[in-house]
Amino acid sequence: MTDTIESPHVLATGDDSAGDLGRMAQRHLVMSFTPGSAYTGAPPPVMVRGKGSRLWDAEGREYLDALAGLFCVNVGYSFGGEIGDAVRDQMAELPYYTNWGVAHPPAVKLAAKIAELAPPGLDRVYFTSGGGESNEAAIKLIRQYHQARGEHGRIKFISRRAAYHGTSFGALSLNGMTNLRKQFEPLMYGSRHITNSKRYKRPAGETEQQFTETLLREIETLIVQEGPDTVAGIFLEPMQNAGGSLVPPAGFHDGVREICDRYGIVLVADEVICGFGRLGEWFGSTRFNVRPDVITFAKGVSSAHAPLGGMITTSAILDTVNDGPDGMYLHGLTFGGHPAACAAGLANIAVMEREDVLGNVTRNEAYFRAQLDTLLDQRLVGDVRGVGYHYSLELVTDEERCTWAATTTAGDFVHTMLAPALFDAGILCRTAVDHEGTPLIQFSPPLVFSRADIDDLVSRVANVLDALADRLT
Repeated sequence: MTDTIESPHVLATGDDSAGDLGRMAQRHLVMSFTPGSAYTGAPPPVMVRGKGSRLWDAEGREYLDALAGLFCVNVGYSFGGEIGDAVRDQMAELPYYTNWGVAHPPAVKLAAKIAELAPPGLDRVYFTSGGGESNEAAIKLIRQYHQARGEHGRIKFISRRAAYHGTSFGALSLNGMTNLRKQFEPLMYGSRHITNSKRYKRPAGETEQQFTETLLREIETLIVQEGPDTVAGIFLEPMQNAGGSLVPPAGFHDGVREICDRYGIVLVADEVICGFGRLGEWFGSTRFNVRPDVITFAKGVSSAHAPLGGMITTSAILDTVNDGPDGMYLHGLTFGGHPAACAAGLANIAVMEREDVLGNVTRNEAYFRAQLDTLLDQRLVGDVRGVGYHYSLELVTDEERCTWAATTTAGDFVHTMLAPALFDAGILCRTAVDHEGTPLIQFSPPLVFSRADIDDLVSRVANVLDALADRLT
């Protein structure tokens, strides 16, 4: 590293050239899920400006953001001034106070607004700073709920394989992503995992109803095996993100609801990604008739303009906890329900309603899917799946067997070929190797993404995949 980067006076000089900022990041900024080589090779890109669904880095390069930052900038990048004004006004009025035994207007109004938008019966809102915190809050609420009812043995939680629910202790325990959790085991006791709803690669001739019955039978078998009186809750995303936009088969959520009712299990919809318009409804639970007892949310509630998340539950559950032996929900966060963050959430929802952002998703969903389906003609595209503004491509080299069989491994292909090529084409999206060893590309753009943006994205992706197919052969 250069002496300039190590100098304590760098920030004071006002030198914010792309190279200096990138090297400063390598020297001081620990970046999430970033390989060590990023700190020693070329400096990372530094994003400095956004408008609509586009971003620009410090070198002036333009990018099409097909991931909404990290599945979260739902209104795009043109409303920061308006939402920022709401935050500034709140900071001038009341920059901070807690929700520990007291309330303040932004938290009260936002809780009431979210209760209005949520599925019927979900009317009690607890605020956090993000998605992982929201799932932690739900775990503790459910454990207390069962204890208040005298069922102290209910301590186990069921979630799906390859699902992502966060990186903190309890949330990580729910994760079905072995590569993220195995280094930190033993985790929270009692986490169990079931098959996810991926249809691609299922047995030929299996009907959707048969697939639903298979999934439900596995859930019930696991509950019986573990002992129904030991199972506290089931965590499911309405549509699973990790694994690649895994859409539930018809009747699945109806069956899960019936199983939970029969065995006294609390059903949680993790809507950290699906919530606030991503699937064309305020909550994905509405689209897929999940009927949960608890919803966890984050990301889109503020379009990531401020750190904000939360949990929505029923009065029946919260009242049971409050009437229990502890007399209260035993959880607290310093920044949960921060006045400025709640002001950002209120302003964001106001923008979404005024601009008919959900309507943009529903009007363009079929077009988006149809354009992506044209990529099935590409040599590497085996499957296109998703709904709303959340889609994934699964890449294969053997279409008949639905597998990746190139001499270049899936991991090497994704990390050394696919991800760099998409980035060089100005596409910001997610690439990964899924739990079955095949490459994925995920698109989850701002909900203001237009048909012109869709055309631009699909055209760029087609060119990238064409070139990569030629390189592989």
